[in-house]
Amino acid sequence: MIVGCGCRGRELGAELLARGWRVRGTSRKEGGLEEIASAGLEPAAADPDSPGTVLDLCGDVAVVVWLLGSAEGDPELVAAVNGARLERLMEKLVDTPVRGVLYEGLGAVAAETLAGGREILERAGRTWRIPVATLEEERGEPAWAARAADAVSRLLAL
Repeated sequence: MIVGCGCRGRELGAELLARGWRVRGTSRKEGGLEEIASAGLEPAAADPDSPGTVLDLCGDVAVVVWLLGSAEGDPELVAAVNGARLERLMEKLVDTPVRGVLYEGLGAVAAETLAGGREILERAGRTWRIPVATLEEERGEPAWAARAADAVSRLLAL
């Protein structure tokens, strides 16, 4: 499941689909859900600012991709989804079938915010023994989606 399934999420989703995976993409907006469906992915309404809406979708999910390293909007909200909201989600994922989390650690969001998100992810991985990884790929890299899909596959192999 790709949380924050904008254009980059749909690119990753296409790569995962090509590898035979079933892919769910989330958006807060109806237009985003339509774009996700048009890309051949399963659309799902969820708001990363409300971790419960994400958790409701995790009953059959193996890996969560938290693709919010370039989230836009209210700076406090962007900080929260890469901070406190991510932390709440990680605390609850231990009680789901999720077997791994991939966090986008590079993007347009402030570097210190993303570093805090990485710390949350790594701490949760150690505490609850959830396999985690951080995607450290630059935006616009030609093989970005393939490397991100490789990271998802590695999480499932752990």
